[in-house]
Amino acid sequence: MSVAHVATAPTIQIPALNRPVAVLGAVAAAVLANLVVWLIGAAAGGSFIVADGTTTQDVAPGGVVVMSAVPLLVGLTAAALLSYRWVGVLRVAEVVGSALTLVTIAATVAATFDTASTVALSVMHVVLVPVIVVSMEGLRKHLTER
Repeated sequence: MSVAHVATAPTIQIPALNRPVAVLGAVAAAVLANLVVWLIGAAAGGSFIVADGTTTQDVAPGGVVVMSAVPLLVGLTAAALLSYRWVGVLRVAEVVGSALTLVTIAATVAATFDTASTVALSVMHVVLVPVIVVSMEGLRKHLTER
């Protein structure tokens, strides 16, 4: 009789994070990552200007910071506070937050941005998904290991 060894793929270990680090660290990471994406988009020729009727609005870099930080801060804070009562809310927050992040790409695509800006802004939405998942899983790990 022979023994077969099965090779397993390496797994990524998510560190345990307390509530402030899970929320504020995620917001800082998201803002930083999205600013990098904005720089790449700007280097690719993106103007990040949207025409709204007779007015134009520049959404970067201030808009990138605000639109990255505020929704994430509100959502992660709500999940972190609700986790005092129910740790399972963190998994719900991962799914709902990720879904909302991806669904709102449609608004970016529907706006009248140039192609480079549309692509960069859409990538910024996608960047938020792993930030949300790592943040909430890190907090969940911290709370369940106690």
